Amino acid sequence: MQALAPLLRTAALTALADQLAKYFVVNALNLKELGAIPVLPPYIQFRMAWNEGVNFGIPLAGKWVLIALAAAICGAIFWWMMRDRPGFPVQVSAGLVIGGAIGNVIDRLIYGAVADFLNMSCCGWRNPWSFNVADIAIFVGAFGLITLSAGRR
Repeated sequence: MQALAPLLRTAALTALADQLAKYFVVNALNLKELGAIPVLPPYIQFRMAWNEGVNFGIPLAGKWVLIALAAAICGAIFWWMMRDRPGFPVQVSAGLVIGGAIGNVIDRLIYGAVADFLNMSCCGWRNPWSFNVADIAIFVGAFGLITLSAGRR
């Protein structure tokens, strides 16, 4: 496991950062009751959204199916990292994906849905979707896995 320390540390820190951000915004700032909080209008606001589906709230399946899917994806990525033993940047990318998935799974277990709260709009366009720290980590990690792993074989 020492060889995968960057992956494990990144996954743990990502899940922790996601859960701390959600606790602070959703509970401490009481976003679940307020619904919206301006942060840097009109560009950034906290807007509460309970995502029961996948990206952009697209319904795919029930809570347990989505949890199982996240576990399978995390398991596949972990197996890939164990098999290939890639370098630090690829492991960090994998850790971001796994940590983000774990953060969203924790939400599904606690709330029954993923707590999304970050909303960004610009230039007269009002973005209807919210996202969270885990979503950012998953996106950045997946991008890293794609770009850093391309051409390795």
